[in-house]
Amino acid sequence: MGDLISTHLDEGKREIITARTGELMGEFGRLYEQQYVVALFNKMRYDIEGGGGPQNQLLHRKVPLKNKSIFSGALFQYLEENKKWRNRFLFIPDSYNINYYENKQAHDRGLHPKGTINCAGYRVLTSMEEYLELLNTSLPGVKAKVGSSPFLKCATQFPLILWHPYARHYYFCMVTEKEQQKWNAVFQDCVRHTNNGLSEDSKVQTPAFTDAVRLYRQTHGHYGTWDMMCGTPPQILANLVMERLLPEMRPLITPKLKGKMHERQRNWMLISDAVYGLVLSQTGAQYEAVVQSCEAGRPPLETTIRTDMDQIITSKEHVSSKIRALVLPKAEKLLKVSIQPYISSILDALMEPTSRGFFEVRDLFFRELVDMSKNLLNDGNKEKLGEHMEKISMLAFHPVKMQSCYEKMETLSLEGLQQRFDVSSPSVFVQRAQILMREQMDDAVYTFEQLLHQSLEDQEAEDLCKTIQGCQDRVIKKFDYDSSTVRKKFFREALLQIFIPYMLKQLSPSCSTELPRFQELIFEDFSRFILVENIFEEVVLHTVMKDIMMAVKEAAVQRRHNLYRDSIVLTNSDPNLHLLGENPPIDWAEDYGGHQEEEDGENAGDPEAQKRRRMKQVVSMIQEEDHAFVLPNESCLEVPAVDNIPEEEAEVHSETLLSQQSEKQVPNGTKKDVNKNATDEKPPTNGSAIKEEESITEKSLQGIVSELAIDCAIQEIENAVQEEEHELRTPKTAELSSLKEEIAAEEVRPTSNYEEGASLNPADTNKDSPSSTKEEPLDSPLREGEAVTPSDQQENHITASTPDSSQRDDSGFQSSTNEAAEEEHQAGKEECNDSETREDTGKGECAHMDP
Repeated sequence: MGDLISTHLDEGKREIITARTGELMGEFGRLYEQQYVVALFNKMRYDIEGGGGPQNQLLHRKVPLKNKSIFSGALFQYLEENKKWRNRFLFIPDSYNINYYENKQAHDRGLHPKGTINCAGYRVLTSMEEYLELLNTSLPGVKAKVGSSPFLKCATQFPLILWHPYARHYYFCMVTEKEQQKWNAVFQDCVRHTNNGLSEDSKVQTPAFTDAVRLYRQTHGHYGTWDMMCGTPPQILANLVMERLLPEMRPLITPKLKGKMHERQRNWMLISDAVYGLVLSQTGAQYEAVVQSCEAGRPPLETTIRTDMDQIITSKEHVSSKIRALVLPKAEKLLKVSIQPYISSILDALMEPTSRGFFEVRDLFFRELVDMSKNLLNDGNKEKLGEHMEKISMLAFHPVKMQSCYEKMETLSLEGLQQRFDVSSPSVFVQRAQILMREQMDDAVYTFEQLLHQSLEDQEAEDLCKTIQGCQDRVIKKFDYDSSTVRKKFFREALLQIFIPYMLKQLSPSCSTELPRFQELIFEDFSRFILVENIFEEVVLHTVMKDIMMAVKEAAVQRRHNLYRDSIVLTNSDPNLHLLGENPPIDWAEDYGGHQEEEDGENAGDPEAQKRRRMKQVVSMIQEEDHAFVLPNESCLEVPAVDNIPEEEAEVHSETLLSQQSEKQVPNGTKKDVNKNATDEKPPTNGSAIKEEESITEKSLQGIVSELAIDCAIQEIENAVQEEEHELRTPKTAELSSLKEEIAAEEVRPTSNYEEGASLNPADTNKDSPSSTKEEPLDSPLREGEAVTPSDQQENHITASTPDSSQRDDSGFQSSTNEAAEEEHQAGKEECNDSETREDTGKGECAHMDP
């Protein structure tokens, strides 16, 4: 590969690259210096005058991913060096850069990664067909023949490809479709995060940079949205250079490429990556120099602005009125003909997927809290709460769980409007809305954390579920208000991004030639703070802003998408809540975990082990080394996060509790049958498992204890009877009968639930079972001439206390009745046992009384 690059990128071509980069950065630098001064003035004016608007109700987390990583695992990667597939370990830190290692041991030892992928500008592809289609566009006029084999073959049928228009491509393969879906969600989140590379906290540099890039593209005839406005400022500038440089370099290099079509495309991709690397290094250094120069001149500018703020504002308003008189008639005419008819249709297209995405965020947050409350019903201690909250605290940054919210926005379609208003693709709006969804989710989770932590300091553990419910209701109300505010702001900004470039493109030819004469109206001392080009754009913006505000307001009144009206403004509705935002972040595992001290003791002498333990993953925690064994043919070291959803954990936990409870209720002889029947049943859902567990715990506990007491007493008497069975059979039987009657009457008396026909188990309500025959109450007086045997009395008692006790066989105790009654009694018991073999354990009762 080195020979390929050195052959086609000789010294002459490298000089062309340096020259084109320098030209662009020189022009951009002049625009940036101008816009930097204007952005500084606007920032200081905003700080003095302030800005209206609704106040956020939810708290905002300052450092959301402290001591966290996103994901780590292993998969197959195609290596360009030897053209082979190799197993690689991937680790994704909080920067969302993908680091790949030789294996997991290399990462654990702290070695440097084999490589790092910055995903800004990339697209995640899930099939070779998509990739080859995009690859054919890289070299116009050089296309592979239909049916020709590509330059690489995937190791499995589940590929993931990272495609970039200028940089290197990366190829991965997974063993299963489930792994592919998981890694696709993780890669998409990496792209989404790195594309948002401009810091919103920088109130001067970021506006100056975006305005300078926009003005540069407009001077070259590009007014619409731009897909490659993604990444850090040096990356965006490199994309600008490559946009102009590649068409110039392509005819110089492609005629010299040899080989088959796919091989030529692959070589061009490698050359393009080398060019992009050279350009990126140059734009990074030159941009840093421009920023440092502007920052060095900032103090005197701030002094001038503070001194002459009123005069600058007055002069700007005077010039604005002159430019408005020139532009307004033309702008209103264009607005009426070409903009107003499309506002409502574009707004509807934006609102539908955006609102569904935010609704899904709300539902996901609600479901996670409900599942946590259900799981804490029976084991509601603070240690379990800490485990659940440790997972919920990073819910917004969980790519797999948030994927259902992001997918709602991906259905956005602006077909028919893209060409008219020069919108390259809706991806700009899709990614922006997805980032807002993640921010809203994290704000809701962080606010819930603070409220719950404050409530737990004053409440006992018995009120845990009630406390969670109260905090949840408060957060949901605040989320609904903030969600409405964020969505309305997003709609306004999206409409402006669509309409303003179109209007500027239509008005610039007739207005740009007259703008320089207005520069003479500005005092020379204030000319750096007032630019006529910026005032012209502001006039156009205010012209269309009124119609956009009206359209969004009408949409809120219709209540189609649960938007609050503008007249509903909540300010300082919960002042104490915002004080909680100043508290330090909550470490749920440390504050409420039960094993933290033990782990600290074990790893006290190993700083690297402590660092790995603190570095927790958002998707799934890093496995311990003794549990990290993987089969040789597996491509992923970890179970995907979908398997870690609380619903599924609750089902497994509930199923385990039920199986243990059923083993306690049946004798040893029938335990095997119960387990066999249990495996044939479908695992209960989370809610039904908890209800059934409560029913067994509350209603059957007394019966189980009493049953064991009776069994012990009967066993002792039975041993004594067997010693003198031949001599004193009849007297002993009578003695046993009287003793068992006393035990049954004193310790275990039939409950009122049984007398009223209530069932101890939901499965016992099956009236179609043949064993559910009509019975007389056990405490009813005996009719004349009837006798109840001790075994019958015991069977009736056990049947009333537990549904599984009908399988007991106490026929060793005989009554003093006649032989016919004994035979009838024996036949009835055999019929009962036959019915039990046909029924699942616990599905019916068998009770028999001698006539």
